[in-house]
Amino acid sequence: MAMPVELPVDDQTKRRVTRGEKKAEAPLARTKRRLTSRWATLAALIIAILWSIPTLGLLITSFRPREEIQTSGWWTIFSNWGWTLDNYTTALQAGNSQLTLAGSFVNSFAITIPATVIPIVIAMLAAYAFAWMDFKGKNILFIFVFALQIVPIQMALIPLLQLFSQGTIFGVPVIVPLGSAGYTQVWIAHTIFAMPLAIFLLHNFVSEIPREVIEAAKVDGAGHGQTFFRIVIPLTMPAIASIAIFQFLWVWNDLLVALIFADGNVAPITKMVAELAGSRGQDWYLLTAGAFIAVIVPLIVFLALQRYFVRGLLAGSTKG
Repeated sequence: MAMPVELPVDDQTKRRVTRGEKKAEAPLARTKRRLTSRWATLAALIIAILWSIPTLGLLITSFRPREEIQTSGWWTIFSNWGWTLDNYTTALQAGNSQLTLAGSFVNSFAITIPATVIPIVIAMLAAYAFAWMDFKGKNILFIFVFALQIVPIQMALIPLLQLFSQGTIFGVPVIVPLGSAGYTQVWIAHTIFAMPLAIFLLHNFVSEIPREVIEAAKVDGAGHGQTFFRIVIPLTMPAIASIAIFQFLWVWNDLLVALIFADGNVAPITKMVAELAGSRGQDWYLLTAGAFIAVIVPLIVFLALQRYFVRGLLAGSTKG
């Protein structure tokens, strides 16, 4: 077996390589110096502490007895010691004749998961069409979709209510008309409101795929379907994940659409939490436990998918 032979490298070549490496590292070093500062770190730490104090107080209050909550502040927890789970037990069982908070917790999953998947699937198809398919009026239609982002949600509520009350949308029967027990109207509303921004963001990522990759797939005989599923989706997965996190959190924490379209036994947890205080606000102390029951799922989702969220934010920011 022949041994590898190392070619001699003169000093001038070494200097050129070293100079090239330093030149490549220079932009990264400048960026790091601009973003790294002791004062900026200190300011961020102070803001984080101030931002977390109310949340900590709310968490402590949720475990305190009702009498202690109404007579002393949460910061006196060590002098007025008392921990209980009664607030969480009462909050989960609270509700009306149709639904409890525990049932609305399940409803939030039934609303949020489809309302996240459906718009992303449609937006991904539309983003690929706008980026890599040629058809008449493509640019005008994309501008129209982009402009829909500035339309307030409140302006679309009355037209949607009229469409749902008729039981049809553009002549197509709605599976579950407004007022019936179902999630269809909530899914449709969230999908409509999410589409413009999702299409715009996904188009930006899809269009950043090198044209050589798409053309190579066409040369190999791949159609739009194969190119979409085997090339575009894997390369765009960080962006899809980040947008899915945004959409999931937005739908889960939504109250406006829930108040209009999710009534009766399909109400999500945000709507039930708003009713925990009672008709005269006499049970306001239950809001602390209800708030943390509602926030636990978004917190888990964000912490579990944080790396995908960061990748999605950074995807497309650099080339090479």
